[in-house]
Amino acid sequence: MDSSALDSPAELGNFLRTRRARLQPEDVGLVSYGARRRVPGLRREELAQLSGVSVAYYTRLEQGQSHHASEGVLDALARALRLTDDERAHLRALARPTTARRLPAVRPDKVRPGVRQLLTALADVPALALGPRFEILAWNRLGHALIAGHLDFDSPGRPQDRPNAQRLLFLDPHTRELYPDRDEEIRRAVSSLRVAAGQRPDDPQLAALIGELSMKSTEFSSLWSRHVVRTCTFGTKRFHHPLVGGLELDFEMMRTPDGSGHGVMMYTAAPGSPSEAALRLLAAERGPEVRVLEPERP
Repeated sequence: MDSSALDSPAELGNFLRTRRARLQPEDVGLVSYGARRRVPGLRREELAQLSGVSVAYYTRLEQGQSHHASEGVLDALARALRLTDDERAHLRALARPTTARRLPAVRPDKVRPGVRQLLTALADVPALALGPRFEILAWNRLGHALIAGHLDFDSPGRPQDRPNAQRLLFLDPHTRELYPDRDEEIRRAVSSLRVAAGQRPDDPQLAALIGELSMKSTEFSSLWSRHVVRTCTFGTKRFHHPLVGGLELDFEMMRTPDGSGHGVMMYTAAPGSPSEAALRLLAAERGPEVRVLEPERP
């Protein structure tokens, strides 16, 4: 897959078709009169009627033949299709690809020194810095131990073999065993990658990653074809770690404000929980390089 694949008008058409397919006429107050329907979900003319646009115009939009749709048209389509906030933003990114920031020549991303210092300071919290394509730019000792202790700790600093969180999830056998709720984890990953693809349509490295995963993972290709869009910046994950067993950790993704697309992912356990104890055990298992802060005594 080359960079043009993410910028293709077909992406907009595919997204609109999958959103149409999930709605039935009765869902939006239309009468189907029991007629046999040749397509799942709403027909083009039904969606055009709901949105207040002509069938011809909507058809051109879905076929990628009409560019720069107005805010009013996009808002009307979003309402008719009952899009979420994430899906609305994705629709705009696909409908107006020329407004996407043109990327400079490809060069390896580097984590800022301040972010690296933050990771080190968060020694008792598993944390890692992610690039805009979900590449792991840096991690602290506990983050490395939690996510990919089987990899070289220094690998994020080498662009040629820098780990990528998406690639690990779908192609690495060790990571496959890490998530007992794997179905939820891969859905969350693919929907986040869809958001990134809409925001960075001209990114050849991102297109190459999507192409690689599509070719090597049937799990990925099946989910990718559904065009699910969701920004996953916080929540809860369960882990089955080979050294300390089960953990249930809350995660937060904090984006840096410099426009680089970088972020810091942090995992925390509820105070006094078995997961907190498991994290402390993991720190001890990985040796004295991981500093764990002892709780204050009353």
